[in-house]
Amino acid sequence: MPKDRKIGIAMDFSESSKDALKWALENLADKGDTLYIIHTLPTSEVDSHNSAWLKSGSPLIPLVEFREPEIMEKYGVKIDIPVLDMLDTGSRQKEVHVVTKLYWGDARETLVDAVEDLKLDSIVMGSRGLSALRRIIMGSVSSFVIQHAPCPVTVVKDNDSR
Repeated sequence: MPKDRKIGIAMDFSESSKDALKWALENLADKGDTLYIIHTLPTSEVDSHNSAWLKSGSPLIPLVEFREPEIMEKYGVKIDIPVLDMLDTGSRQKEVHVVTKLYWGDARETLVDAVEDLKLDSIVMGSRGLSALRRIIMGSVSSFVIQHAPCPVTVVKDNDSR
């Protein structure tokens, strides 16, 4: 029986976010689920085309459009072939729907807002394994999301951290 869950995956195209995507596809995604690839960009990268979406984020971008360089260039996102391959394979094998949503702003607050906006059942994100000092100075995105998101949060550790 299809589960029809809404699962968010925080994606900044770092190795840790790719590990989180891989983990979500292997351990969480199931037939009928929708995976929301959530990518945040700094507010400074908003251009005139995207300024209308500053508060609400971009429209949902289906996987087939996410593959198109000219569409992603419009949003200021570089295409990452390994991520696209994982998404293509995962969507076919697991029979899940994949869409992308872009937001502009501070990643911590924006990810929490995305959980609420998209009414996610859970969110999966990578952990960069910051040292205690760097975490205090910079703040940890994953710690903030764990504290403030109204849904379960799964943090996947870097391969280097295991």
